[in-house]
Amino acid sequence: MLCELHITNLALIETLSLTFAGGLSALTGETGAGKSIILQAIHLLSGGKGSATWVRSGTENATIEALFEVGDDHEQVLTNLSAQGFDSDGTVIIKRILGINGRSRFYINGSPATTKIIGELTENLFSVASQHDHQQLLANRYHLDFIDAVGGLWPLRHEFSNLFDTWQQKKNDYDSLRQKEMQKEQRKDFLSFQTTEINNAKLIPGEDEKLVEEKQRLKSADDLTRLGQKSYSLLYGTIDPLGQARKNLMQMLELDNGIAPLTEELAGLSYQLEEKLIELREYIDTITDDPKTLDMVLARLDIIQQLKRKYGPELADVINYGINASNELEELEELDIRLGKLETELQRIETKARISATELSRSRQQTAQQIEKTIINELHSLCLDRAVFKIHFPTGEQDLSTLNRTGSDRPVFMFSANPGEPVKPIAQIASGGELSRLLLALKCLLARRDQVETVIFDEIDTGISGKTAESVAKKIKELASHHQVICITHLPQIASCADDHYRVSKHVSNDRTITNIVLLDEKEKIMELAGMLDGDSVSPQTLAYVKELLSRNQ
Repeated sequence: MLCELHITNLALIETLSLTFAGGLSALTGETGAGKSIILQAIHLLSGGKGSATWVRSGTENATIEALFEVGDDHEQVLTNLSAQGFDSDGTVIIKRILGINGRSRFYINGSPATTKIIGELTENLFSVASQHDHQQLLANRYHLDFIDAVGGLWPLRHEFSNLFDTWQQKKNDYDSLRQKEMQKEQRKDFLSFQTTEINNAKLIPGEDEKLVEEKQRLKSADDLTRLGQKSYSLLYGTIDPLGQARKNLMQMLELDNGIAPLTEELAGLSYQLEEKLIELREYIDTITDDPKTLDMVLARLDIIQQLKRKYGPELADVINYGINASNELEELEELDIRLGKLETELQRIETKARISATELSRSRQQTAQQIEKTIINELHSLCLDRAVFKIHFPTGEQDLSTLNRTGSDRPVFMFSANPGEPVKPIAQIASGGELSRLLLALKCLLARRDQVETVIFDEIDTGISGKTAESVAKKIKELASHHQVICITHLPQIASCADDHYRVSKHVSNDRTITNIVLLDEKEKIMELAGMLDGDSVSPQTLAYVKELLSRNQ
């Protein structure tokens, strides 16, 4: 139940605090006084899209905060709170701060929350019926959702949706394999040619880089030999002087042991030079300018370059391409087996999905029959004594390819308000007043089925007056006997049924327009109802009628 609502700097509201009790609360006031701002606040609180233009000019942000009481019978609310890591002591405080930059921050019991979490939570706390719902009522998708909600069929619907998603994925996989199967032989020939070409090359990772180096050595053989021999001759001429220097140092060591480190280091360098001379000689001996070897290297590089152009750009890419092509060839060889297994799995899932869709459809039609009876009774009590309400299910083949995630049903709400007139889709025949009463009947039925305790009506009285208004008022009063109902209305018949009556007004203070809401006492309630009937010209007869109305409806 909504217990408190606090609004700061939202549109024309500077600061406002409302306390709600159970039963029926009515909000009345002149057009433009700001009644819609209350609904706007509720919309924002449920995670609805906000706008920076809603923030009161001259302020940085708007704040909406509400306190709800939840009992043990609100299992879904308590489960959602616990699952999301929010503690609750039987109360839920939801807060939204909307900045002038259009960004919002949400909080649940003082902890930050996301828009998604807020939406999931509030849909189990309150339900709003507004003029927007009149348009929603005309959409066939709403009809299906309504049937599933009243019948408690959402688990069955989710079960079918999951099966449908699985079937669709398997179907896509199967169609893809079938396409491959149709092109299998051509693809196998192509892959066989590619793998043979790559495998015959017997490629070695990094081979191309080594061949480039080898090519450079072969082309530079004369220069390498000449420079190598010259370097060898220069270094070889130092062997004898170094040998003599080594002997001299050994004699010096006998005379002065302190020269030992220097002697050892210089001796080591002379020995290293002799070893490197041997290595240089061996390198010079390996240098070749054999044209046949160069031709072989160039031919090998040409083969690798051709493969890189086809499957590259790098040699590693060519090797990987060959591996992948070989793997695909193996898959194509096993394609028939995979297709058979997938076809069997597809048929199994399709059978389960068909059974699920049939069960869901049967449950929907059974629920629809119950809804028809209940709604007709509700409409009769709303001064539509001869109204007929039907839910039509167009028939069709339950081919999964023609279904969607909601199943096979496309129900349409059919309506006739006048005897002798055939039922037609409500979008074609229902007037504003008839839509209002039909929407009220549907909301009453849904409220009894849902765990939602708070129902908010925004001008549900559109297009009605007189006796019809009184019947709508009684229906709302009846709903308020087991739900908290907050009703924004222009009709005194409805407002007179309220346990708490709030007046919405606006005034100018310091050149700023401010919306205010006050809870009326008994005398103020009488004057407000009289004003709703006669405006500023309230007569004694009007006051007498209002008192009679209050006495009758209270």
